[in-house]
Amino acid sequence: MTSSHHSADATTDPLKTSRLKRKRASTEPEASIEPGHDASAFAGNPSCDSQESSGSCGPATTGPKKRRGRPPKLVPEPTIVESDIEWPAWFKELDKTHRALNLVYTFCSTRKHLATTFETIRSTVESHTKRSLTIEDVAAIVALRPEGIQFAYVDELMLQLHARGAEKDDTFKTGRYAGKSSQSFAPDASVGGMTGFEVLGDAGPYRTGEDEQESKSGREVLYFEFIDEDLKRQVQDKKTGDPTKPTRRLRHEDVKMPVFSQKQMTALIEKRNTKFANAVNIFLNRCAAESLDPEMALRSESEPFVPRPSTPRAPTPQPKPSTLPASIPKERKSIPEIVQELKDSPWYTGQIVPDGHRVFEAQEPVYGYLNFLLSQDLVNALYNTKGITQFYAHQADAINALHDGHHVVVSTSTSSGKSLIYQLPVIHALEQDRNTRAMYIFPTKALAQDQKRSLKEVMSFMPGLEEMLVETFDGDTPMHDRNIIRDDARIIFTNPDMLHITILPQEERWRAFLQNLKYVVATVANPKEHFTTIFGVENVKLIDFDGSPSGRKEFLCWNTPYKDPGDPSSGRGNAKFECSRLFCELILRGVRVIAFCRVREHCEKLVNAIKQELEHRGRSECISRVMGYRGGYTAQDRRQIETEMFEGKLMGIVATTALELGVDIGTLDCVMTWGFPYTIANLRQQSGRAGRRNRDSLSILVGDSFATDQYYMQNPDELFTKPNCELQVDLENMLVKEGHIQCAAYEMPILPAKDSKYFDDDLATVCEERLLKGDRGFYHCHDRFRPRPSQFVSIRDTEEDHFAIIDVTNNRNVVLEELEASRATFTIYDGAIFLHQGNTYLVRDFNPDKKMARVEKVKVDWTTEQRDYTDIDPVETEAIRRINGSKSLAYHGAIKITQVVFGYFKVDKKNRILDAIQVDNPPVIRYSKGTWLDVPRQALEILVSRRLHVGGAIHAAQHAIMSLMPNFVMSMPGDVRTECKNHLKEFARRETQRKRPARLTFYDAKGGAGGSGINTKAFEFIDVLLRKALGRVLACQCREGCIECVCSELCKEANSVISKAGAEVILKSLLDEEIDVESLPMGPEETSPAGVETVVLAKPVPPRNRKTVKIIGLAGEEIEIQVNGEQDDDDEEENGS
Repeated sequence: MTSSHHSADATTDPLKTSRLKRKRASTEPEASIEPGHDASAFAGNPSCDSQESSGSCGPATTGPKKRRGRPPKLVPEPTIVESDIEWPAWFKELDKTHRALNLVYTFCSTRKHLATTFETIRSTVESHTKRSLTIEDVAAIVALRPEGIQFAYVDELMLQLHARGAEKDDTFKTGRYAGKSSQSFAPDASVGGMTGFEVLGDAGPYRTGEDEQESKSGREVLYFEFIDEDLKRQVQDKKTGDPTKPTRRLRHEDVKMPVFSQKQMTALIEKRNTKFANAVNIFLNRCAAESLDPEMALRSESEPFVPRPSTPRAPTPQPKPSTLPASIPKERKSIPEIVQELKDSPWYTGQIVPDGHRVFEAQEPVYGYLNFLLSQDLVNALYNTKGITQFYAHQADAINALHDGHHVVVSTSTSSGKSLIYQLPVIHALEQDRNTRAMYIFPTKALAQDQKRSLKEVMSFMPGLEEMLVETFDGDTPMHDRNIIRDDARIIFTNPDMLHITILPQEERWRAFLQNLKYVVATVANPKEHFTTIFGVENVKLIDFDGSPSGRKEFLCWNTPYKDPGDPSSGRGNAKFECSRLFCELILRGVRVIAFCRVREHCEKLVNAIKQELEHRGRSECISRVMGYRGGYTAQDRRQIETEMFEGKLMGIVATTALELGVDIGTLDCVMTWGFPYTIANLRQQSGRAGRRNRDSLSILVGDSFATDQYYMQNPDELFTKPNCELQVDLENMLVKEGHIQCAAYEMPILPAKDSKYFDDDLATVCEERLLKGDRGFYHCHDRFRPRPSQFVSIRDTEEDHFAIIDVTNNRNVVLEELEASRATFTIYDGAIFLHQGNTYLVRDFNPDKKMARVEKVKVDWTTEQRDYTDIDPVETEAIRRINGSKSLAYHGAIKITQVVFGYFKVDKKNRILDAIQVDNPPVIRYSKGTWLDVPRQALEILVSRRLHVGGAIHAAQHAIMSLMPNFVMSMPGDVRTECKNHLKEFARRETQRKRPARLTFYDAKGGAGGSGINTKAFEFIDVLLRKALGRVLACQCREGCIECVCSELCKEANSVISKAGAEVILKSLLDEEIDVESLPMGPEETSPAGVETVVLAKPVPPRNRKTVKIIGLAGEEIEIQVNGEQDDDDEEENGS
């Protein structure tokens, strides 16, 4: 976590943050609630039976009123407008209705438990007006005052999230802490759930039974609210008992939830009534001037304000809730006892590796002090919301450094209270200057939502700040809210993608926000050096001493056993089933578990395996207590799952890294990691998710069969002693640098003499060669990057193209999730089995043109694996690099991926093929970025002369290079892909029309047309990659190729077309090394029978034009570059093959 003290003249990031310098999220205050009040109680409130008793609804001891919808605006005192004509009868009825709505809403807004849905307030309003309340009448009222009233359908689940969170706070506070929020986490259902009296599966106060809860999922309700002004927070005077402003010192005041005076409520009600009367008079005067019938005119103008439900986007139907099984203890045993029970189990065969069981004892807190005074309001707010009376040492050090004007980077453990470090200075700054802006940049939406909720809770107790707009600005933000957020928000929560694609390219629109930007918080994985490099600042203070307390933690390195435990030659078993068995053993002992998976597919498969394991054990009642959480789920699904986790309603969660960062999801006892993640830092981050309440906890790393996993299983000490890997920011990589310079020039023209401090000393040269020169020495973005250069420059593996997965089971027609195009082509096709929340869905209809697939829920015990051929073709050269010490060239540019699924295998849970099905699907075409090398003619001649399989040689060489890429770029297996060779085609005896160029090609699997950036980095080190790949092939003692040299566990063609000797020839020829032809084996090789040749000599891939290609390492040389449109017909035919 980093926090940058940002000012108008601060030195900033040379690539991205420089753009930030040369350049808000929406408060959704929630309706306040008072414990013990609900809609039914209000409906019969005798003090609210008439309009005349508008002020007698009584003050409520409640929290600060929070309102959903548009941001609060300062409204001047209304000016009285007189009508030229008498009010028609319908308008008089509307006035009565408005007064009743005003009265009822104002009362409800002081009760946090009351959400003002149409059905909730309807009967009470009707009791006041003595007439039926219709949607059309309310729409007419909104048409008269659209700026002050919101009347629309909203997701019922979203209303429940806020209400149940408030209910939790009130239920668990007694005595002197009654009515306060605390720093503790949400209660577990195992200790009473939300109210203290619930167990898992109870209907609870918001449920009328299992069927109703299931039907509520995704349901929209009609919601009414005034959005023009809020009640101001007050507290009860200790001496008189009257509500008063909370300006007194804490020692003179019992810290309680705020109350609202009768005087204030009456004034607000009368103010709204006056505004409505004025609106009617203005409307009637207009009708008189235009000779219109007022009633007909209003009915016509109110039609657009009649609310209509949106298109249903219900979440996945969940199994019906069940009560907590009696055999699952509500209070688990200690971790040492549970570990011993696992060891004593009959299925335990020594899975914990030698030296792989570590114990980390509990740590006591260390406190520190601030060197400046906080306002009493801020002291009160921290005490009210989090129960904070003192700061941990690292919190105090970081806050002091920020106050002294330093940039700060904090590197402490998970759950160490880092959030407070970047919340408190921002609130303190807002107290001093209400125009201060702050931007929080988080990599995941879940983390941003969690942090926004926490910050808004503190600000709700700050007089004058409680109504400030604090909102998220991400891909889920509705378009109609974005302008309001940009113009009015003081704090926004966003992500790197929105910053790059939306905020920075619109510098003019965001100028007011950015000019007042004082704090930037961003999450990074490296401390001081990385922070200094990426932000381009020197005045940085590193805080890495952790003063927070932590509970006792045990760590297990748990290796998947051999299929035959006593026979290593039998091979390791399936890690998925080992994880599912261990997962079930733990949750059935009352241990709350989160399992992390490296990829989404593993996440779904593990959820499915866990559910099957529970069903096999006769524990199907527990199935609904295990859920998956990963990218791709709809926003509504994610919010529901987060709520279930936060409330402790789940026993187990299976997640990708989407939950790795510090989202508050309540108590977890154990973290299980399936396979070694990206880095040791990732593993430690995941491990920290357990034991977040200072209780003892357990972390388990389950070893898979990959070489990296087995390395750490054999060397577990490195997991605990090896330092975190350092993230590298390469500012010299021209492919990366130019993209950011083009983006910056689009946002604001570049003047090299002034802007070189952001982009290094070679900026003038880059501008002259790559940008367009304008007047007065300014340079502008090149046309090839327009109209939106940010779309051509990838900052991480995000994609714009998505496929909608639509569940048509029983004619539901709801979107299950949205899948990136790069994943869709390998996941959805006619007849495929698609996994969602561990449930199996059959793909009934796949339409790549409309980017959608219709699926139906089925119950099968098999999955599918597609059979396809994929052509990977470079289509435009963007950069050329000379391989050091060689005549060969490496190329980087745009890649066209054409995939045709011609069939699929039905595969059982033991990966046995049950059936092979043929299908007729249209090709799916997409684009990415990649690197390629054309195989020299000399190599092809040698391969043919020795009768070595050319396709197998290319395939093997590609595997050898690709397996080394994670050594140079932080990536996972599968992040970079290549074109795998199919044995049916390569070994065929008949001629094929699908001839492929002799070329090694690698492309980014993620990131869409802009790529993920992995190949950009690999291209820079291509000569080193080639030499290391050759060294690996020569050093390996195998005869025909293995995982250690030229085979890949991820090869979708099962390494069926491989020539190790041929790979040696290709790698040596690319490096211009001597090839001893006589020492090569004479083919055909036993594993590569002779067939019809499928490979032809590759022809150069032209750039768009000569001026756009980057030539690296070719100083003083001449190179012939062919431009698109100049190649001959044969070349065009080849590129389209």
